[in-house]
Amino acid sequence: MASSSRNSNSSSGTTAAAAAQIQNSSSEDELLQIQRKRKRMESNRESAKRSRMRKQQHLDELTAEVGRLRKGNDQINTSIAITTHHLLALEAENSILRAQALELSQRLQSLNDILEYINATNLGACEIGELAGVRTASHDHFLNPFSSLGHHVNQPIIAASEAFQY
Repeated sequence: MASSSRNSNSSSGTTAAAAAQIQNSSSEDELLQIQRKRKRMESNRESAKRSRMRKQQHLDELTAEVGRLRKGNDQINTSIAITTHHLLALEAENSILRAQALELSQRLQSLNDILEYINATNLGACEIGELAGVRTASHDHFLNPFSSLGHHVNQPIIAASEAFQY
């Protein structure tokens, strides 16, 4: 019996050792799983941190681009305002110049009409005087003040726009 009790002790020791070994193996597996889980969690944290940093960098770049675009937009709006102001000034000046040109054209036409009338009247007087043998009408400066102008009387008056500056 003594040997049987040793055998049972021995077999129960072997069983206990096996159980302890299984328990150690199970503990090691759990430890490995816990370490893997911690490593995965740390890796995920680092990945999320990098993702947040990239997102923040992208947001900063977009914010800077918005600032640049707003500044460019302000410059364009200022340029448009200045150009519009110049356009309005030029349109006003153009209206004034057109009115002055129309007035000068009407004056010129009136003067040309007067010259045409005077020339027609003088030619008629000269013809009548020459037919009657009297040459006083065309040579009398008091009666014909335009006779001293000579051959320039028959030419129309032409005015340059630069001559009349207001």
